Amino acid sequence: MNPTSMRRACVIGHPIAHSRSPMIHGYWLSTLGLDGAYEKEDVSPDAFPEFISNLRGHGYVGANVTVPHKLIAHRLVAHRDAAAEAIGAVNTVWYEDDLLCGGNSDAFGFLASLDHGAPGWDIAGARAVVLGAGGAARAAAFALATRGVDVAVVNRTGARARDLAAQLGHGISAHAPTELPLLLERADLLANCTSLGMVNEPALEIDLAPLKRTAVVSDAVYVPLETGLLLSARERGHRVVDGLGMLLQQAGYGFRKWFGVTPVVTPELRALIEADLEAASPRR
Repeated sequence: MNPTSMRRACVIGHPIAHSRSPMIHGYWLSTLGLDGAYEKEDVSPDAFPEFISNLRGHGYVGANVTVPHKLIAHRLVAHRDAAAEAIGAVNTVWYEDDLLCGGNSDAFGFLASLDHGAPGWDIAGARAVVLGAGGAARAAAFALATRGVDVAVVNRTGARARDLAAQLGHGISAHAPTELPLLLERADLLANCTSLGMVNEPALEIDLAPLKRTAVVSDAVYVPLETGLLLSARERGHRVVDGLGMLLQQAGYGFRKWFGVTPVVTPELRALIEADLEAASPRR
């Protein structure tokens, strides 16, 4: 492939300096020997509609879309996959002929991370508790419902939880925080999909005592890699799945679309990102 035909993709957000996506995709491009590039684009909300609508004109074959652009991207693409349609957000875009298409890889990444980190978690008749009602919670609830899991969404603002359940439909119910102890008694999976527990955010205050020891606990937060929730769960003997697995697994969705190759999340890649997160973490 000559330099002028090199395939380029990017991640678009505002801000975007913190993104680890270039490290992930750069690792795959290098190890697979592909002549491609993956870059960061800091695009303001005002400039985003023009940028995404003319993505090819900016030299890109596709992109990841992150905060605060996922909802706008959902409205602007010509075609959406089933996950993006149901979740109401687009985080990956690519071209099919001249049509800009959009998808949501968070649902895929969530399930792939659970399958890898806690094999057999999706037992027959499994029940899950999902904390939150934002984009990550919507993706997790949708993903779990596709596996036939009964999903209880718990959110501080009841209206948002009810809206989520109404939009995603069968198998998903909305609940108030006061119902959490009873829900945990029956749960086979607890998934934190809020920002609580992230660096510079308040801690997630939750009593895990009602949760049976066979239940799996996952956290969408990956900074820090072991959140207070995961530490408490691990000390109680639960299998735990951190948020880095979801980040790594979801990245492959776009890579296939843009570069035509299915990448693998290797221990070497995970170690690379872990080391970068550790280097960037505030010292205690």
